[in-house]
Formats: sequence, structure tokens, C-alpha cells
Amino acid sequence: MEDFTIDVGRVEELQMINDIQELEIIFQKAKSAIVNGATVHLARKNKMGKLDPFEHFTTLPDLSSYKKSVYKYLKTE
Repeated sequence: MEDFTIDVGRVEELQMINDIQELEIIFQKAKSAIVNGATVHLARKNKMGKLDPFEHFTTLPDLSSYKKSVYKYLKTE
């Protein structure tokens, strides 16, 4: 399986508009990648528009911890 990259800027945009459905899609893809032996990278776009990875996850608990931090301030009602 191919590694999966999460664009942190996109996650932040989805947080701002409270788009839980789209966030769930991202986290499902990330979970699938880890379950299949791939690595999930967190990345941010640089000035040239290229994604620069700055952190990675290889376990479901690590991904879950990141997901909790993303969902911390969302309205889930």
C-alpha cells in the first residue's frame, strides 16, 4: 500500500467550517493506509505549493491521538 499524506492546511479549513463528514473521509483513508502497512504523513504546503511532511504515524493509537486533537473543538452535535 502507498503512504498517505494528510494536508494539515486542508484539515484546518475543514475544522473552520465544521465539515466532520470530509474529516471522517480523510481519517478513514489514513486508517486504511496504516492497517495495510503504510505510513501516514502530516504535511503543510510550502510557498511553492509543494507538501512538506513534518510528522508521520505508523500506528493506529498515534493516528487516533491526532484525530482527537483535530476533533477537540468541533461541534459534533
